[in-house]
Amino acid sequence: MTDATVDQAEAPEKNNKLGLLIGLILAISGAAGGYFLTSSGMLPFGAKTEKATAKEAQEDMPAQALADVGFVDLPPVIVSVNAGNSRHLKFHAQLEVNTPYIADVEKMQPRIMDVLNGYLRAVEISDLEDSLALIRIRGHLLRRIGIVIGEGRVRDVLVMEFVLN
Repeated sequence: MTDATVDQAEAPEKNNKLGLLIGLILAISGAAGGYFLTSSGMLPFGAKTEKATAKEAQEDMPAQALADVGFVDLPPVIVSVNAGNSRHLKFHAQLEVNTPYIADVEKMQPRIMDVLNGYLRAVEISDLEDSLALIRIRGHLLRRIGIVIGEGRVRDVLVMEFVLN
């Protein structure tokens, strides 16, 4: 009886190893087949198909024309900054203007300079030392200039020089 028990115990082990081997082979072949179908573009989804479609669309499109803008140079401004010691800020900017409004913006330049001086004199030294100070100043100036000369004329404020001494 002991021999019969041993034979029965060995048979399931061989079946388990055989089943495990077949399962492993099927899993590897399924993964390889799925990878091939996805990467070759035979399936409607997958990274390569989307990238290829986007690349073909970019190649077919002509380059976009540049915006019809001009630039109005503002004179450099040197203002004293609110601090205990004598510190100065040198600021020079240009305005990106829609071409039909260049003459209007140049005509209103004294009012723009007044707004620029008023805002820069009110800025605290701690505001200028922040890493996002330049972005914030550009936004504030663009908003104030838009109020003075009308919305839609000035597209952006380009900072040419920003020096704190």
